[in-house]
Amino acid sequence: ALTVRFLTRRFIGEYGDMECIYSHNLTVDGREILFHIWDVPNSQEQSEEGSSEEKRIQWADSFVLVYSICDRASFNILPLKIQFIKAAKEGQSQEKVPIVIVGNKRDLHHRRVVSSEEGRLLALSLDCGFYEVS
Repeated sequence: ALTVRFLTRRFIGEYGDMECIYSHNLTVDGREILFHIWDVPNSQEQSEEGSSEEKRIQWADSFVLVYSICDRASFNILPLKIQFIKAAKEGQSQEKVPIVIVGNKRDLHHRRVVSSEEGRLLALSLDCGFYEVS
């Protein structure tokens, strides 16, 4: 849903649970930036071999990991995923890999099970950026 919103500026309530690669041009500070986004639903990623996940990690330059503030399990898997990404990417070079944690569904505050503070503390402890969005 976040990828579709970023690419089209529209919200789509129903979307598929499939892996897709998107390309998108965006002007940032007067420079044309080409984004390639490999959007992988978590449910599919968990069922695949580790080599497929490692292939995605090697392909990417940065990462946005999204969890639902209404789903504790989606939050709880983040530390392991981030450690896996850092081991694969930073083990090869001295450069820090850009990772952002995004808590989604902020508008559903009445169903919240993961606090904003928990998200911020996790991001701080793992040296990642942090945002909450709706």
